[in-house]
Amino acid sequence: MLCASGGAVAGAQDDAKGFIEGAAFHMQNRMLLEQLNYQKGSSFRAASGQRGQTLARESAYGLMLNYESGYTQGVLGLGLDAHAYGAVNLGTQAEHARATPRYVAKDGQEIADSFGRAGAALKARISSTELKVGEMRTKTPIFSSSDTRLLPESNRGWQVISRDIPTLTLQAGRFTGWADRNARKNGADLLGNYSGVTSGSFSFVGAAWNTPVPHLTLSSYYGQYADNWNTAYLGSFYKLPLSDKRALSFNLNLYRSTDTGRARSGEIDTTTWSLMSSYVAGAHRLGLGYQKVNGNNPFDYVNRGSIWLENAMQLSDFNGPREASWQLKYDVDLSSIATPGLSAGVAYTRGSGIDNSRLNAVYASYLGYSGTQGKHWERDLLLRYTVQHGVAKHLNLQLRYGVHRTNKAQGEANMNQLRLQAELPFKIL
Repeated sequence: MLCASGGAVAGAQDDAKGFIEGAAFHMQNRMLLEQLNYQKGSSFRAASGQRGQTLARESAYGLMLNYESGYTQGVLGLGLDAHAYGAVNLGTQAEHARATPRYVAKDGQEIADSFGRAGAALKARISSTELKVGEMRTKTPIFSSSDTRLLPESNRGWQVISRDIPTLTLQAGRFTGWADRNARKNGADLLGNYSGVTSGSFSFVGAAWNTPVPHLTLSSYYGQYADNWNTAYLGSFYKLPLSDKRALSFNLNLYRSTDTGRARSGEIDTTTWSLMSSYVAGAHRLGLGYQKVNGNNPFDYVNRGSIWLENAMQLSDFNGPREASWQLKYDVDLSSIATPGLSAGVAYTRGSGIDNSRLNAVYASYLGYSGTQGKHWERDLLLRYTVQHGVAKHLNLQLRYGVHRTNKAQGEANMNQLRLQAELPFKIL
């Protein structure tokens, strides 16, 4: 590739070390314990079939092995990525697990003692353009693999990423299979989170641009959930450095969704956006966010992680039809105040104006929500510590506590959440 001045720009393939020589092999250990305490008349149906349960509890251990080969040398480099995920139930029982468990797998009313899956993707690279085909994880604002539970999501298909143009990253892909976070096999149909409607494919194209304006990035994507909806996305992030370790930043995410093809999720016409403004002073960060859904249905998405809205919180996405929500959050790095590796955060989010009276037939039957003037709030606390030295170096410990309260028109549950998480990564190669 040549730059505008005529000089050669080296591509990533020029530095290929070889299939074995450039390989990396990582292992991630994760242990989770979560308790959901349902409140104020809210309850859930347990995996055992019991209804009206009020205390959900799950615990499990997960092991993630990830291998990334290097690229063979030459103009065209070839390689292979592979992963194996496994998990062990640590005492989760059917009468205390939800009918759709959050962390463990189940078969009918039985909770699995262990579960897992594996996959691989072939990859090829020319210059700084890379193509992957097979089972993989993705990261875009409209199609992204979640890793917020015990095991990560993965998807089956192809994806190409090009960084041959300086300051510009181009992406495109098409995926036809999905493995949820507690799935025991790959290749299930893709699923709409709120419509519950499946599809055989999701295709997308997009770009992220580091603009000539210092500290300003822009991104834009367009995707199609076949026979359901089209989604267009626009995002921007701007950081304004100030003196004395202070800075202002602004993060905008905007989604436009309309039905397409057979419209199996019904008529969809929603515009959803969020804006988070943050002020940083040394170890402290204060953020104020606003989010708005314009449309008669909730903002919906494919995969568990394909929502980059700022008010998508631990217990609620705050994405109801016509919903307006705001968030106040505070994060602090306690490394210099208390002990290295310690940080904390707290957030409060409130949503109102939710109108479930005009849901299309698909969402009305799947969600069961009704009424107008829905409102709710959520309060989240996060405490995180990473061991800095010794045998347990890099061990990450997290404590999360969330509270969600709602009225009947909003439709979700009143609950208190306690989540304990421990992670320990190892680099094998």
